[in-house]
Amino acid sequence: MTYCEEDFFKEYLKMMANIIVLNALICISLVFWIVSMTASTYYGTLRPISPWRWLFSILVPLTIATQGFKKKSLDHSGALGGLVVGFILTVANYSFFTSLFVFFVTSSKLTKWKKDIKKQIDSEYKEGGQRNWLQVLCNGGVPTELAILYMIENGPGEIPIDFSKQYTASWMCLSLLGALACSAGDTWASEIGSVMSKSKPRLITTWEKVPVGTNGAITFVGLLSSLLGGMVVGIAYFITQLIFVTDLEVSAPQWPIIVFGAAAGLLGSIVDSYLGATMQYSGFDQNTGMVVNHQTKDSKHISGKPILDNNAVNLFSSIIIALVFPGMAWCFWPRR
Repeated sequence: MTYCEEDFFKEYLKMMANIIVLNALICISLVFWIVSMTASTYYGTLRPISPWRWLFSILVPLTIATQGFKKKSLDHSGALGGLVVGFILTVANYSFFTSLFVFFVTSSKLTKWKKDIKKQIDSEYKEGGQRNWLQVLCNGGVPTELAILYMIENGPGEIPIDFSKQYTASWMCLSLLGALACSAGDTWASEIGSVMSKSKPRLITTWEKVPVGTNGAITFVGLLSSLLGGMVVGIAYFITQLIFVTDLEVSAPQWPIIVFGAAAGLLGSIVDSYLGATMQYSGFDQNTGMVVNHQTKDSKHISGKPILDNNAVNLFSSIIIALVFPGMAWCFWPRR
């Protein structure tokens, strides 16, 4: 097989994979629709998925995933994974979609921001910050599962967060928001703190000064950025609530969503840093002058044990925040 034939064959396989995934997504969405209509008819309580919601949930994530692939924010597998995650979150709740959208857009922009500097300090920097299916899964897997549970519990649609009236659904909404805010906070901290901080980062476990790029290292700029990242996700969720939820006047106040998002971004970044400092290897490679995440013959150990990689750290951080934060919010959430 010649080079041209091999290249054509690879492109053909990619095209067929796109067609198969798109058809599968349409079939899944139709199943959601049919099940929703059947349950709504049988029980008389669940809201069915409207044709417009179904169409929006297909076309908008497809457009975003395609643009992400063209701009190298996602590789091929990441675009397919993002399409599935985007569809499920969008069909479940538009507030979920806008939170995911803001997280993806801001994270992609920040990853490409000051890329020349990042190439000099990050040994694993990818051109355009391309995310693959595994990174999409580790950042979007928890929100996707929560969105499915939300639809099983409440059906598709937007509801106010109100523990006194919608206890379980409110818990799931805040878990999902917390997971996305955690991922946004960690990304903002890494992408902004590494290039904007004037002071040398300190390891969160020992408070020793360490090289830029060390897993588990924090700076004041990074912590502030994580707070802002989570807040931006919370603001997106809050604005969508104001637009689409119809019974806000008889529900609990929704403004704590912004505070919750900011807190989840900050604490999520701290949890991520602690896991990175203890369970993720960091070493300084003498040849490249960069921090590496795996042992080499020329690397000098800085911190952490080679137990988890960066994707696993992100996943565990989002799980911890999704589990813990709604309970904390329930204690302080205002009641009407």
